[in-house]
Amino acid sequence: MEISSIFSIAVVVLSHPFFVAVTVTVLCFLLALVTFVRSFPLLYSPKKLRSSINSDPSCVTKSCDCVCSCNGTIANSDSSSTGSVPYLNGVGTEMLEATPTPAPIPTPAMLGDRRTGASMMEELVPEITTHALSYLDYPSLCRLSMTNSLMRKAANDDNAWKALYHKDFTLEQDSVTPINGWKAYYAATRAIVNVNTEFFNIVRGKSLPAMSRFWLNADYVKCIHASGELFSGYNAVMQSWQLIFNWEQGLNFQVRDVRARVLTDMAWVTMKTYVDMDTGPFNVTNVFEFHNGRWYMVHHHSSVMNGDVEQQIVHG
Repeated sequence: MEISSIFSIAVVVLSHPFFVAVTVTVLCFLLALVTFVRSFPLLYSPKKLRSSINSDPSCVTKSCDCVCSCNGTIANSDSSSTGSVPYLNGVGTEMLEATPTPAPIPTPAMLGDRRTGASMMEELVPEITTHALSYLDYPSLCRLSMTNSLMRKAANDDNAWKALYHKDFTLEQDSVTPINGWKAYYAATRAIVNVNTEFFNIVRGKSLPAMSRFWLNADYVKCIHASGELFSGYNAVMQSWQLIFNWEQGLNFQVRDVRARVLTDMAWVTMKTYVDMDTGPFNVTNVFEFHNGRWYMVHHHSSVMNGDVEQQIVHG
């Protein structure tokens, strides 16, 4: 009786299309769920997972210095704790010692590659280093000294600056021993040569205010022009330059053979000037004194050379 009643209910339910669709959907869902649960251990078993990784060329194994233990911690081989690390299987209690990778033994080729320009220069004979640095100019030698400590030591060598002084200025003064070294003496000489160049620029520009600032305002200053007339004292010297600047003819001349000698607070410069005139070249001597942080002119002497007679310099 009960079976017939259940069967009759099922017939009534199945006679409606909606209930038929719901029943079929639920059965399909349960069947798919059972199939998926049964296939999961087979698809993702460790054996198949390892085989799939090894067969896939796109999978790249990356080695590192990390060591994993069974307790979930990760230790780096570079860490301070040395000794042993546990196996990776998480079962045994045996310990695996971490062996550091030995450093490669340097070969002569590797040592040669590690040599820098500074170390190679340090191994040179001092005479060769001085000769090599003598080909550099003043700015290049200063820039070289700012590269590193070894280059600074080589660039600050006294013999190198002495060679540069003889190349840029004069071969004279070879027996001079500057108090602060040849580098400081080179800088002082270059400064006084620049001041001497400024004097001739003032003469070309005919600037009396600039000339008045260029001379030391003292009663012992002297000026002897090419005419041979002597002017003594600051006011008389300024009047002589005013007369020269009022001359309408332009002053076009060249300065050659500049020689300078610098002391602590005094310097003198000798040179030759060639003027576009019939009087011929001139021998010029300028004397400077150092006051209040700058150089002032205290003496100027210009004399005409005889153009018909070649000048001879007698060296003692």
